[in-house]
Amino acid sequence: MRKKMMAIVVGSFSLALGINGFLVPFHLLDGGMIGLALFLHYYWNIKTGLGMILLSSPLFFYAWFKQRAFFYNSLHGLLVSSIFIDLLAPVRHMISVPLPVSAVIGGVLIGFGIGLMLIYETSTGGTDLLAQMVSGIIKVNVGAVIFIIDGIVVLVGYRTIGFESFLYSGIVICIVGLTTSWMVMKKAQSE
Repeated sequence: MRKKMMAIVVGSFSLALGINGFLVPFHLLDGGMIGLALFLHYYWNIKTGLGMILLSSPLFFYAWFKQRAFFYNSLHGLLVSSIFIDLLAPVRHMISVPLPVSAVIGGVLIGFGIGLMLIYETSTGGTDLLAQMVSGIIKVNVGAVIFIIDGIVVLVGYRTIGFESFLYSGIVICIVGLTTSWMVMKKAQSE
């Protein structure tokens, strides 16, 4: 239990740093609930962490009734990561790197955070929770499922964010997916 809590804290911090330090300054998107919460933030100034909680609520409601283990394993990750995301919001004004570098670093930090939590069977909820459910049913790497869902979210956002942000958001989700998949795969190989 102690290792799981450390994974949630470290993973949430990494995720929050990636979002606030590297995605938000350039209005980049990640996929899934994070990407949708970033839409809410960019266009209606809703705090990103709060947006994640609001958007994830229907999946948590479903998990409560259908797959309670997923509910319990993701609730802490969602709450802690949402708090960290909103607490670290001032970081967006402290880091200044070029857009391509920002997309890569942001993707690695977010992928590391998500991967670390998935290794300890927790997540930020939202589409990570959905991906865990789907991965358990069809036996596909959870990182690959997250990558597909993320791609759909960013593709839907293309008309809203414009071509340049769309292009670099695609790079972000590729790196998030690769980092997450690599971490989960390495953990599976070590067992």
